[in-house]
Amino acid sequence: MVTRDLIVATARNWVGTPYHHQAAVRGAGCDCLGMIRGVYRELYGSEPEQPPPYTPTWGDYSAEELMLGAARRHLVEVASVHKGLVLRNAVWLPGDVLLFRPRPDAVAKHCAVVTGPDSMVHSYTGVGVTETSIGIWAKRVVGVFSFPGIDRE
Repeated sequence: MVTRDLIVATARNWVGTPYHHQAAVRGAGCDCLGMIRGVYRELYGSEPEQPPPYTPTWGDYSAEELMLGAARRHLVEVASVHKGLVLRNAVWLPGDVLLFRPRPDAVAKHCAVVTGPDSMVHSYTGVGVTETSIGIWAKRVVGVFSFPGIDRE
């Protein structure tokens, strides 16, 4: 049975994995989406879909919200906003997935697993998978999602 504690423990097992664009292999390499894909695979046995090719840049200004669309197809949407807006005062719980818009007018292009009231596990260039404060990222949250079958309590 998938629980919030299991999600957090699974995400923390990825800490130390080097950054590698579009990869999703714990211990070998991943980007932020690859880490979420890997956690999903470990929890549910397989990934729901293979992502299309995507650029590593955070300044994507295309009209298509690919990451947000995939999250809506395979996770449970708790809260989100439309392009150009920022989600404020959202409630997230350990085990939730946060989506971020790194630049105000760009598409959602970063994601993380919440591990505590102000902590998350995520992967980014030059660092790899790490557990850090949500801190300044909070103002960039554009979506809060739960893994399938997880209660909001």
